[in-house]
Amino acid sequence: MKKPIAWFLAGALLFAAVPAFVAAVGIGDEEAAAAGTDELPVVGSYDHLKKLLKTNWQQRAYLYPTRDLAMETQSAASAAPPVAGGSTGRNAAYSTTNVQVQGVDEADVVKTDGTYLYQATSDDVRIIRAAPASHMKLMSRLTYEDGQFDPLEIYVDEKRLIVIGHSNAPALRGDSRLAAHVPVTVQTLVYDIGDKQHPKLTRRLELDGQYLSSRKIGSSLYLTANKWIDPYLILEQKEEAPGPVYRDSVRGDGYRTVPYQDIRYFPEAIQPDYLLAAGVNLDDPRQPMSVHAYLGAGENIYATPGNLYVAVTEQPAPARDVKPFERALLPQPLPPDNARTAVYRFALKDGALSFTGKGSVPGRILNQFSMDEHGKYLRIATTSGDVWRTDEGISKNNLYVLDDRLNVTGRLEGIAPGERIYSVRFMGDRAYMVTFQKVDPLFVIDLKKPSAPAVLGALKIPGYSDYLHPYDEHHIIGFGKDAVADKEWAFYQGMKVALFDVTDVNNPKETFKTVIGDRGTESELLSNHKVLLFSPEKHLLAFPVTVRELTDAQKTAGDVREYGRFAFQGAYVYRLDLQHGFTLRGRITHLSAADYKQAGDDWYESEKNVQRILLIGDTLYTVSRAAVEAHDLSTMQKLGGLPLFQSPQTSVTTAGSVLR
Repeated sequence: MKKPIAWFLAGALLFAAVPAFVAAVGIGDEEAAAAGTDELPVVGSYDHLKKLLKTNWQQRAYLYPTRDLAMETQSAASAAPPVAGGSTGRNAAYSTTNVQVQGVDEADVVKTDGTYLYQATSDDVRIIRAAPASHMKLMSRLTYEDGQFDPLEIYVDEKRLIVIGHSNAPALRGDSRLAAHVPVTVQTLVYDIGDKQHPKLTRRLELDGQYLSSRKIGSSLYLTANKWIDPYLILEQKEEAPGPVYRDSVRGDGYRTVPYQDIRYFPEAIQPDYLLAAGVNLDDPRQPMSVHAYLGAGENIYATPGNLYVAVTEQPAPARDVKPFERALLPQPLPPDNARTAVYRFALKDGALSFTGKGSVPGRILNQFSMDEHGKYLRIATTSGDVWRTDEGISKNNLYVLDDRLNVTGRLEGIAPGERIYSVRFMGDRAYMVTFQKVDPLFVIDLKKPSAPAVLGALKIPGYSDYLHPYDEHHIIGFGKDAVADKEWAFYQGMKVALFDVTDVNNPKETFKTVIGDRGTESELLSNHKVLLFSPEKHLLAFPVTVRELTDAQKTAGDVREYGRFAFQGAYVYRLDLQHGFTLRGRITHLSAADYKQAGDDWYESEKNVQRILLIGDTLYTVSRAAVEAHDLSTMQKLGGLPLFQSPQTSVTTAGSVLR
């Protein structure tokens, strides 16, 4: 039986979700000075690495004196980042993945080229002939029966299928210096798909650590990974541990180690992780993958055609020198949350990366949509402080504008005290920010003058939006939850989809809304923008959703805290226009009548759950791990279906060495 790679990730990124701390000792004056330039300081040697990690270890012991840090590092597990469906481009014949930046592709679990569908599951990768819909066929299945590789996401272009996943790296197990954990690597498999029934593995790329994110710009692929370091083991053992490793099949099957002389570090964000950033031009088979290593993990990735930004949370160490045991025994005033977000910029060109600068702003970002490059400026939205405080440490929301040297040139601070950011969307000279505590204020922010961003208007309505998507220049769609508020609390209800008119920037309006289900209704769209299918030309809006509905007795009781019972899983398909708003065209499910009868009050991550909705011509395709179904967009009648559990005529297994 195949072993899940997730089991091997125990301890892989303990500190990636924990703020890094400014080093109080261990950084020389020369290194500190280098932090302000375009060159990051170099780790240089194993002894210096130990010194840097010791500093971080001491600061964590100061801040968290009651924790057993050694046990924490060995037992904590870090789940794989959520794998990020689609949007149609202008006049496109088929839908593409809904991405943040035009021209910068993002990996997903399902892709199409207009004729074929490509799907990644935790077990295999499928190539499916989708058109014509009445004759769908599973052309091939790429399997990894040795259990050494778990696919996560894919890219597709005219020549290639690119599969990114986790490997448990059996070739690294024999190194005694890595005995503290089972090595996990990010492996990228590149296939020639000229023959859809016989894809040919042409290249294998591998990075030490756990997958963070990736981007594809034309033929250039950029990968990022976080490699956890066990500081307890390194500080205790005498034998020198190697740096992070990588390999590229164009250089052979052997791993290469990044030497400490080539590893740089983020002075204000030292933590026991390596960030590996790699790039390769896939159109040049002779060009090896370039790999850069940095001490300090990345948390959020944002990319434009010319730059990659890596965001890292910094938490300055408290200035007051209190012994750990005193901090544990004596009452201490609550320290303010002084977290900052550092952003490291890398120039991108033809598969190569180069570090070009670092900036820092107060507060924490929410996700990749908290960052936006516009002209020579980078805009960042953050939340500082804590929502539960009532003093000066109360949460506040902010927007900063950084110039081309990543220095702050404009700021707007103190928006909606006591609330936090739930979603942000930058659109040209404006930004739209949603905060929430009891109601949903949608703020419209003017960015025409980078040195002086300002709030133009705000709309307060029940609920909140987790994701904002442009409809056109004057309208924006919000996806989130409806809410009912009392004197002290707000209780979220069903999934809410709203259309906002921002033509009058001083008075934004909610022109239309629809609420799906009751409390407990969920959609992956609320945490993953790539799930959305949107085509303004076809007035089409679709996304998967799991619906819960209250019983009649629950409705009569009127308790806003009650969760609904499972009622539906599948795709909701809407017509959306500016005259009529949201009109439900249909609901498509892959569950049978028997599945619904047996479901009871709850549901689970079933193989039959619709994951993505794609469009080819005027045919709507819904994809689950169990099947593909095709429906006519105009009539919503089913045109065909393809079960995916059966074995195809052609099955390709990619175990062993790559062909060179």
